[in-house]
Amino acid sequence: MSLIPSFFGNRRSNVFDPFSLDVWDPFRDFTSSSLMTPSPEISSFVDTRIDWRETPEAHVFKADVPGLKIEEVKVEVEDDRVLQISGERNVEKEDKNDTWHRVERSSGKFMRRFRLPENAKMDQIKAAMENGVLTVTVPKMEVKKPDVKAIDISG
Repeated sequence: MSLIPSFFGNRRSNVFDPFSLDVWDPFRDFTSSSLMTPSPEISSFVDTRIDWRETPEAHVFKADVPGLKIEEVKVEVEDDRVLQISGERNVEKEDKNDTWHRVERSSGKFMRRFRLPENAKMDQIKAAMENGVLTVTVPKMEVKKPDVKAIDISG
């Protein structure tokens, strides 16, 4: 007798469905409804991945925001040099005649914050969105090289 069917709740898989083995629910036997219902703050937060790259001329942030429109994304800078990228991905409207088999795309609000370095030109920040990628470019101030003056050594 195999332990695997009892471990997965005696469910059988469908060889034609690549996700059919993904049916085990470790929380299936919990009876508390508070454990099964996530709080709105947790269920509505979307994990947005952002890359931060520094070039000799600028700090460049790239965020994956597939399916979002420009008006659904905000780029803001606070006084204390904090860049904030936020937005909201809305839940798709349900139709009573639809049968949902799987919901894996996340929806809800997202917000990421980054403290910008001292060399950031706060008044020249630019943002653009293309093909589901938001690019925020923060130009850097030129680093002034100190003036070097040779001093004659007497002796």
